[in-house]
Amino acid sequence: MAHFAKISETNEVLTVLALDNKDMQNSDGVEVENIGQQYLEQHNNWPANLWIQTSYNTINNTHNNGGTAFRGNYAGIGYAWDSINNIFWPPKPYSSWVKNTTTAVWDPPVAMPSLTAEQKSQNTRPDINTEATHAWGYSWNEDNQTWDLADSFA
Repeated sequence: MAHFAKISETNEVLTVLALDNKDMQNSDGVEVENIGQQYLEQHNNWPANLWIQTSYNTINNTHNNGGTAFRGNYAGIGYAWDSINNIFWPPKPYSSWVKNTTTAVWDPPVAMPSLTAEQKSQNTRPDINTEATHAWGYSWNEDNQTWDLADSFA
């Protein structure tokens, strides 16, 4: 199955459809994106140029099965198509975050700190009879442009 994102004139993903591979093959049996686009235009009453192929197996510019990543991320409703970088972007999480075209993710202006060894040990169960005592984690604070440490058990 091939997957295509239906995008608006403003490049917002409206829906994603699966297309039988045979519906996008040329006379030599090779899958060709523009054949799939023409098929979708004919059968879905939406311009061919607004159907963009996406890969079900690609996320964060990595192919899940070790293949070649395709267009950064599998498109989802509300994602944006970036034709300049050839990437489907999830919604921007915060206004200060920027596109990382290498990883196809939004990066914060300040890198998230690592938990200390003690915090990590408190988050895990050392053995089957002992429960975790804390759930330390960081959340982004857009107002202060910092990562806030919190214990969700508190």
